[in-house]
Amino acid sequence: MRALGRGPPPQLSPEHPPSLDESIPAEGPCGEPWSLPLESLDPSQGTLYQRTQDGKTVYSTRNLPGSTKVLQFTVETPAASPAHAGLGKVGAPQLGVYKSEFKRAARATGIDEAWLRSIAHAESAYTADAVSVKGAKGVMQLMPEVIGDYGVKDPFSPKQSIMAGAQLLKSLEDHYGGDRVLVAAAYNAGVGAVTQYAGIPPYVETQEYVAKVSTLYERYRQAMGLAPRSVQLKPAQ
Repeated sequence: MRALGRGPPPQLSPEHPPSLDESIPAEGPCGEPWSLPLESLDPSQGTLYQRTQDGKTVYSTRNLPGSTKVLQFTVETPAASPAHAGLGKVGAPQLGVYKSEFKRAARATGIDEAWLRSIAHAESAYTADAVSVKGAKGVMQLMPEVIGDYGVKDPFSPKQSIMAGAQLLKSLEDHYGGDRVLVAAAYNAGVGAVTQYAGIPPYVETQEYVAKVSTLYERYRQAMGLAPRSVQLKPAQ
C-alpha cells in the first residue's frame, strides 16, 4: 500500500492518534501534502476523517457533519485497556430477566430501560456471576474502579450491579450530551480512550461492541413497543 503525498508525516500513527484537541494542518511547511504511513495501518478497522474547523483542517475518528474520509486503520488494543467485545451475543431481547431490578434502576436514574438492557445483554448475557478476562464482574460487567466509585458491596448481586451500571450510564450520558455512541464506546474502553481518539477508539473489540449494542438497542425498543430511536443525537453525514 502506498503512502499519500510527499514529505514528513504528521503525528498520525497508532502510537499517537489524532484527537479533537489537536489541529493537524493538512499540508507541510512548504505547502506540500503530508505523507501518511499507511503501510503500518490495517485498512479493516477504524476510519480517520478530516474536516475544516475554525479555518483549519483537523482530523477525527468521528464522521461529523462536513467530514470526508481520509483512510481506515486499526490500533492494537493496549493490554491495560478494559475494551472487550462483550460476553453476550446479538439475539432476541430478553425482557423477563431481572424485571424489577431493571425497572427500578431505569426509574431511579432516568436511563432508558431498553438501553440499559441492551448494555447488560451485550456485556454478560444477564449472567450474574460473569467475570471477563479484563476483570469485569456481574450483570453489568463492572470494573474494579467502578465497583469502588459506586459503593457496590457485591458485584455479583444483580440488583447492585444493575443500579451501578445505570448510574454509570447516566453519568456518561450527561458527559456526552446524550450521544449513546460515545456512551457505549466509553463504557467499553473508558472515557480516556474516547477523548484520545475523538470518538470510537479504533480497537477491534470496541468497534464490535458499539455495533452490537446499537443493534440490540433497536431490538429492545421494538420488543418493548417503543418508537425507534437512534443511538446518535444526529445521524452521521
